[in-house]
Amino acid sequence: MTAPAPAKNGRLRAIGSLGTLWPFVRSHLRLFLSWLVALGISSAATLSLPVAFRQMIDRGFSSGSANQINQAFLLLFAVALVLAVTSAARFYFVSLLGEKVVADLRGRLYAHLISLDIGFHDRTRSGELVSRLSADSELLRSVIGSTMSVALRSSVTVIGSLAMLFVTSPQLALYSLIGIPLAVLPIVLGARKLQKVARASQDRVADANALASEALGAVRTVQAHAREPYERSRFTESLKVSVATAQRRIRAQSFVTAAAITLVFGAIVLVLWLGAHDVINGQMTPGALGQFVLYALIGGGSVGALAEVWNELQRASGGMGRISELLRETNSIKAPENPRTLPQPVRGEVRFAQVGFHYAERANAPALDGFELDVRPGETVALVGPSGAGKSTVFSLLLRFYDPQSGCIRLDGIDIRELDPAQLRERIALVPQQPTLFATSVAENIRYGRLDADANAIEAAAIAANADEFIRELPQGYDSELGERGARLSGGQQQRIAIARALLKNAPILLLDEATSALDAQSERAVQQALENLMRGRTTLVIAHRLATVLKADRIVVMDHGYIVAEGTHQQLLAQGGLYAELARLQFLD
Repeated sequence: MTAPAPAKNGRLRAIGSLGTLWPFVRSHLRLFLSWLVALGISSAATLSLPVAFRQMIDRGFSSGSANQINQAFLLLFAVALVLAVTSAARFYFVSLLGEKVVADLRGRLYAHLISLDIGFHDRTRSGELVSRLSADSELLRSVIGSTMSVALRSSVTVIGSLAMLFVTSPQLALYSLIGIPLAVLPIVLGARKLQKVARASQDRVADANALASEALGAVRTVQAHAREPYERSRFTESLKVSVATAQRRIRAQSFVTAAAITLVFGAIVLVLWLGAHDVINGQMTPGALGQFVLYALIGGGSVGALAEVWNELQRASGGMGRISELLRETNSIKAPENPRTLPQPVRGEVRFAQVGFHYAERANAPALDGFELDVRPGETVALVGPSGAGKSTVFSLLLRFYDPQSGCIRLDGIDIRELDPAQLRERIALVPQQPTLFATSVAENIRYGRLDADANAIEAAAIAANADEFIRELPQGYDSELGERGARLSGGQQQRIAIARALLKNAPILLLDEATSALDAQSERAVQQALENLMRGRTTLVIAHRLATVLKADRIVVMDHGYIVAEGTHQQLLAQGGLYAELARLQFLD
């Protein structure tokens, strides 16, 4: 979906924002049309009330007939009853439409965000995305469920009231038109400023949400450093900025509303003063003046409502603009139009050919520079090197989280850019050093490796990862909830759940970021044995930090500043001296 072109003024921006929502509204066309029908009938009933009121005065009270009074009041009640029923229907249809449209929009936005490349997420705060997914979407719920309904209803009643004012008294109607341009003037003048302030207000709310999300996500670090007062003060300051920005928006919105309503009703009072003199002079009946008064009040109230609606549109257009910006984001990692298919079964031959890559924020510091690596099918290669050597970048490029700026990566002879990223990643199992667990059950966390796995397969993977014993000791066993990020498990237990997930996936290529680094000595041996069984016959790349992992590798690749500086076995590299010998002395052999 494309966003509307930048508008030249606040009015066009608001209209363009509503246009952005139209594809979502169109998908619920029956509900939308039902709302329009109910709105049309309720507006017609509203515009019929003054006529019924006039009949009551002129034919009821003036005639003195009880029968005509009864008929006049029955007519008035019938109009009110139709108005009540259709207003309820209008509220039901438009509120339900708002819920469904916002749900669709959130679903579309979430699906878009989760599919964007890792580079986008690296440069964007997750708290800000959550704010746009929640707070900004709530603004749109208000636009669909309330503002749009009020705007259309008020527009209909303004036009209808104006027409009936001319029918009732053309002379007084001409006088009443003086209030319309006076009402529109402050709206037009304040629209541009209000839209800018509204956007700034939403940005400050997003900043506060992002700050809170970051601190809550690192609450252990915050408490470990006793920085609760510091974080409270940061959040308080962020809220103060948000409130101050909102205050400017509210002040501008209040001014526009007050000015519009004052001018409109001032004009109405002036016109009514003239009408009262017409009644005294016999140029108008009391019922006609009453009808004119009601139409003037209905029209004036609708113009005031339109002023408030306009303000709401300016505020919501900021949120809509932010969501449109996200929907315009494109994924730099895309599947080709005609992706190639990996051979079956996948052999697992991996080749990095003159790969050069640098992260966007470090353009002058290449993470990999002319990187060359051939991994034979079934081979286990350990990557060692100091921090920043490029080891994790090798994993990220193989998973195609990023594309290299030069060179290529091949899997079984096929450039991975010619593959569907989803197909590629299904053939790779990853166990990171810091595993990611979800706030769901143990079984569901393990099943994430293969969504169609049954309970027996999940238990088998847990047993192989030496996790079954502690899982069964949990209150509900495999159905136990782990809490956010697996907070109810120890670090070693979290790692074993992640290993079980990789075991269950049973992919031909394994990426292990020192998968046993968080395990105690007792469980490490069993898990290491399980990993060895899994690695047998499969291509495995390991970022190694421990001697046991290095010794089990078929080959060790020593990296530094994005280059391979040495290759060989543990003994060969020790004999060569250099960087590996230093790393072994400091990192492995202490």
